[in-house]
Amino acid sequence: MRREGCERKEEEEEEKEERVVINRGGGMVWRLLGTQKRDFLLSPYGDQVKVSELEGKVVGIYFSANWYPLCQKFTKVLGNVYEQLKCTGAQFEVVFVSSDEDIDAFNRYRACMPWLAIPFSDLDSKKALNKRFHIEDIPCLIILHSDGINLEDNTTILLHDGVELIYRYGAQAFPFSKERLEELERVEKAKRENQTITNLLTNDNRDFLLCHSSPSKQVSITSLQGKTIGLYFSAQWCLPGLKFNTKLISIYNKIKQLLTHKQDEDFEIVFVSSDHDQAAFDAHFATMPWLALPFGDPTIKTLTKYFDVQAIPCVVIIGPDGKTLTKHGRNLVNLYFEKAYPFTETQLRYLERKEEEEAMKLPKTEHHAGHHHVLTLVSEGTGGGPFICCDCEEQGSGWAYQCIDCGYEVHPKCVKAVSHGELVSVDRSIS
Repeated sequence: MRREGCERKEEEEEEKEERVVINRGGGMVWRLLGTQKRDFLLSPYGDQVKVSELEGKVVGIYFSANWYPLCQKFTKVLGNVYEQLKCTGAQFEVVFVSSDEDIDAFNRYRACMPWLAIPFSDLDSKKALNKRFHIEDIPCLIILHSDGINLEDNTTILLHDGVELIYRYGAQAFPFSKERLEELERVEKAKRENQTITNLLTNDNRDFLLCHSSPSKQVSITSLQGKTIGLYFSAQWCLPGLKFNTKLISIYNKIKQLLTHKQDEDFEIVFVSSDHDQAAFDAHFATMPWLALPFGDPTIKTLTKYFDVQAIPCVVIIGPDGKTLTKHGRNLVNLYFEKAYPFTETQLRYLERKEEEEAMKLPKTEHHAGHHHVLTLVSEGTGGGPFICCDCEEQGSGWAYQCIDCGYEVHPKCVKAVSHGELVSVDRSIS
């Protein structure tokens, strides 16, 4: 009863504040971002900007924090889009809602942001916004319009997937209206229907790729037509990428060997670099036996956005007809190695059936040398699902050995089976 009373009191306070905002002539933005005690936001320079100045603009409410790498990554992307839109005179503004742990972290993070922010000290506003928009994960970008909220019935018309839209379309998504997004989807659909390896990899200034044996040697992109192609998004600074690179080289060489005597098919990989500078790119590419886009080529950003690559390493597989077979090439390589080739639905269904048959022969439980609890064999239908293998640290799906007690999971192929007695001996020696 006491809890219900507190909740009713909070609702009454919210309704009271909303009535005050309406009486003061505040619109939708005022209602969301202003309070009885504060009618301003902080500019990047520390000045106070009236909330009312945002009325009539498309506003992005940006929930983020300095301590989370994914937030830092998206902040850079959003910053570029923000500057592009400002240069065109677009009526767009972003308001930062911080989840930082202290004022120093807030100030450091805000220093790299060209937009407005709710003061760090206004905990009530930040709490209310998180509650209103049901924020569970960051980064999160809520896009709303000047007519986005009806004050009488409290209905909301907005977009919760601003992060995805920015990654996918960039500044082209503005003004983030239903009509604009439908138009972009039609354009994207047409692009995919007419997609070829040539129009994916060429631009007005370049029609070639770099060769691994001699970076100065140019390989014509037209030579890739009719081949199965893996677009490999990675970088030297990415530790998972460095680890996966070794495996991918081995798989690549095995596939090439399998195709030695086949005249009608071939496989190639094209490195799409996210390295920070030319030296890092050169050093990284020197370890690879395949082709690459030149460092800093504009097609790199185009492909990253086109395939919605939000994490690396990533392998996108393009079929001989130039159409996309899968964006989950990395996972397929980890699961099936060279057997994943040619990455078609027919091949993958065959491998899944074979995996099911082999799983039926596996022990229902195992003792793994890397874990002190018994592991149980599970599938997607019996408590399993997508996971990161705790042994090889690569992606997995389908069958796995899982610890019911603590969630530890490994690929069946990664299990290093030991007897229960050996496991007990190891535990005793550790303790």
